[in-house]
Amino acid sequence: MQVQDYWLLLAFFVLVLAPAPFLGRYLYRVMEGQKTLLTPLLQPVERLCYRLSGVDERAEQDWKTYALALLAFTAVSLLTLFAILMLQGFLPLNPQQLPGMEWILAFNTAVSFVANTNWQAYSGEASLSYFSQMVGLGVQNFVSPAVGLAVLVVFCRGITRKSTNNLGNFWLDLTRATLYGLLPFCLILALLLVWQGVPQTFIDYAHALTLQGVDQTIPLGPAASQIAIKQLGTNGGGFFGVNSAHPFENPTAWSNLFEVASIILIPVALLFTFGHYVKDLRQSRALLASMLILFVLGLGVTTYSELQPNPALSALPIEQVGSLEGKESRFGTVASSLWAVTTTAASNGSVNAMHDSFSPLGGMVPMFNMMLGEVIFGGVGAGLYGMLLFVLITVFLAGLMIGRSPEYLGKKLEAREVRLLVFTLLVMPVGVLVLSALAASLPVAAASVTNPGAHGFSQILYAYTSGTANNGSAFAGFGANTPYHNLMLGLAMLIGRFGYILPILAIAGSLAAKKRAPVGSNSFPTHGPLFVTLLTLTILLIGGLTFLPALALGPVAEHLGSLAQ
Repeated sequence: MQVQDYWLLLAFFVLVLAPAPFLGRYLYRVMEGQKTLLTPLLQPVERLCYRLSGVDERAEQDWKTYALALLAFTAVSLLTLFAILMLQGFLPLNPQQLPGMEWILAFNTAVSFVANTNWQAYSGEASLSYFSQMVGLGVQNFVSPAVGLAVLVVFCRGITRKSTNNLGNFWLDLTRATLYGLLPFCLILALLLVWQGVPQTFIDYAHALTLQGVDQTIPLGPAASQIAIKQLGTNGGGFFGVNSAHPFENPTAWSNLFEVASIILIPVALLFTFGHYVKDLRQSRALLASMLILFVLGLGVTTYSELQPNPALSALPIEQVGSLEGKESRFGTVASSLWAVTTTAASNGSVNAMHDSFSPLGGMVPMFNMMLGEVIFGGVGAGLYGMLLFVLITVFLAGLMIGRSPEYLGKKLEAREVRLLVFTLLVMPVGVLVLSALAASLPVAAASVTNPGAHGFSQILYAYTSGTANNGSAFAGFGANTPYHNLMLGLAMLIGRFGYILPILAIAGSLAAKKRAPVGSNSFPTHGPLFVTLLTLTILLIGGLTFLPALALGPVAEHLGSLAQ
């Protein structure tokens, strides 16, 4: 590692951790309808939205009504985006006269962006008009993370409220998360990206004559605004095909730093939002400590692996500084490793290097990050409510060990909550292992693999892990744009999204109806080093026991094979 690599890591952690407590408090006040700095400016807009949509600001919903509103909104969003993609050839802002998408690919893309996955089996600049990028994908880039934040807030209310069925109002939570939270943050980041050279224009694609006398098409478009929300909303879908490895999406070292830090900026802030809900910031620091431990471990393994020379070239008389295959020379190995770990610790999916070219162990860490269920910071809202599921599981296991009824922050966990927790533990295995096994077994699916042996299996495993984890990154050598994979990956995304959201809402409703017992000296503490250790080990053990056999067939076997050469 060079000096600039250490400065990059320091700047990254400062940009992420320093503003988190302040942003966390701001988001808490926003979601609870309290006055903020932006209230005088945005409250009239907020109230106009409610009047136009017929929403009663004073009405609250129980978990079932909240879930129905969320599902109805998702269905309308899915159908609307599907129609835009299919009909884009007839819609405005299409200077390249691009035709509509084929229906199976349109279905996959619509599910992907509505589920906050942003898996892309197409190249953005060659397939989508400005209208589809902005009105179709851009809108979903805002509202899909807003839905995740709304679900997290419901879970927080379920833990903190007592003897009630009221958990808030979906339409209010969705509006506030978008209007006060995501929009202002994205405006700031978009301006920073424009400053660094990211295009934001509606003019036609440019044409240039190369030195070889060939006419080259240079894609342009309103890119900065979509890149800002793709990062801050933990979406990840690139405006251009190669995502943040493209010089128009990520032109400088400064833009690289801004983008990679913004991926987990809001998820880290939400840890402190949770602390304000439960009136105990020690809980925030405990969860942050566990996430940082897992993040730093993964970053260390990936960076070390990528800095090692390629074994196939070890006999050559050349100086090697790690493997640069698939990496942008503008950023180098450490910046690429940091991005890969960050984007898969969150449910982001954007890339500034090709994960398919990583070393076996370097590619395994991003895969394992996703297999844990995006709980290492994770997506906006989704990461923290995924981590809180592990917290409840840890509390339950600790209660079994000491022979006490498990409780968390004064709420006892009973049979109903435990059954729902067990259900959530099945989401990742079904989406990843079952669907990967089918893809590896069926000839029509296995034909998409471009590499033989263990790496080919890793391509399949990574794709279905990414889909189920609602991440969206890929081993890009995998030929995913086929009818089979478009349909099955769409199914994986739906399983990964709603297999967590619906049990989370049900658990929140169950906890809110309970009385809250005061936390006393006999209560199991959930904020100290012992709990952080138990929580971290629980996450690693559940993930390891579930996915180690599959990893052994893929990246582990590939790594051992490379050592034997």
